[in-house]
Amino acid sequence: MSVLVVGISHKSAPVELLERLALDGDATVKLIADVVAGEHVTEATAIVTCNRLEVYAEVDRFHGSVEDLSGLLVARAEQPTEALLPHLYVHYDEGAVSHLFQVASGLDSMVVGEGQILGQTRDALRIGQEHGTVGPALNTLFQQALRVGKRAHAETDIDRAAPSLVSAALERSTVPVAGARAVVIGAGAMASLAVAHLSRGGASRIAVLNRTAANADRLAEEYSATSLPMTALLDELAGADLVVSCTGAPEPLVRLADVVTARGSSDRPLTVIDLALPHDVDPSVADLPGVELVNLTGLADELRGLEATAGVEDVRTIVGQEITAFLAVRRQASVTPTVVALRSMATAVVDAEMARLAARLPDLDDVTRAELLQTVRRVADKLLHEPTVRVKELADAEPAVSYTAALAELFRLDPEAVDAMTRAEGKQ
Repeated sequence: MSVLVVGISHKSAPVELLERLALDGDATVKLIADVVAGEHVTEATAIVTCNRLEVYAEVDRFHGSVEDLSGLLVARAEQPTEALLPHLYVHYDEGAVSHLFQVASGLDSMVVGEGQILGQTRDALRIGQEHGTVGPALNTLFQQALRVGKRAHAETDIDRAAPSLVSAALERSTVPVAGARAVVIGAGAMASLAVAHLSRGGASRIAVLNRTAANADRLAEEYSATSLPMTALLDELAGADLVVSCTGAPEPLVRLADVVTARGSSDRPLTVIDLALPHDVDPSVADLPGVELVNLTGLADELRGLEATAGVEDVRTIVGQEITAFLAVRRQASVTPTVVALRSMATAVVDAEMARLAARLPDLDDVTRAELLQTVRRVADKLLHEPTVRVKELADAEPAVSYTAALAELFRLDPEAVDAMTRAEGKQ
């Protein structure tokens, strides 16, 4: 069995295509259920964000599984197969491990190092656990990915990337932060950074708008800002100098018509900063008199610069180390069931021969019988010691060669016995 990833993200597809694949909680659960119902799938879950949809599955074969998972994503996009397939990517086995570790550490995010992906990875694991679609393989993989992500944030400067992006966006603004009337749309990690920057920069008033009132209240209270419902957006646009939006909603929240209505005939300076993907702001607002739009497309140079300065190479080193260690442990674990089955077979042979000896020598005393049993067992152990130690070393050094399969074939091990040992190992 091996892990397969089929996905689509901001790196492989345009925004409008990602929007078609946006899933809410119920749709995510339905997708995972459809995946795990597949003929070749034993475990499944999905990482779902505003700019990423990735299905992770434990599968018994590559080709049939790729077609099945790709077909499920095509069906949800409601696009012709040929329109979506070029934007899908596939990672298998060791490649899947590498990809998940990079995702969890923030290396694959649009804003390198953003912390929300760790929570979204944790959500993927939780959903799979709650619905019984995550078993030993994906549980181990995702738990380790979460540890890798935490280590990346704890041991490097990658946490500086997101704050630096917010700072760069505000520096682009022709409207100074000091004394500005600011509106922040959203209450997530990026919105929190925006509110913190605006507060430190001396904004005269900060309004936080979010669809979930409790989240807006919590963020606003922390920085003595004003919490408002999304229905207040039009009124807030009318008096704003700075607007920062970072919700990643499936469609624009700041529409051209709303900005036109709110501003009327005014051409006073207004900077709108859109840090979301898909876009929160209709790009055509930049054509209005006095309105300046700063978005991720315009911040592309800053994004590239952050990768060079925010400890990204250090994170890549950590991820590389963790991938190597994880795969080594996994290869060692894959050998164990075969080794256990081999030793079980040897024990059965010893027991059978001792029973035969007892039948041929019924007058053998208990002390001699025990000594003979111990001697035969020591002989069996010594004969098996070197092959079992060596097969573990070879499995780690040359993973492309199936030494476990060779061992099972040479000793004619019962495949069902090996499978039983594998299942027992997975439950531990």
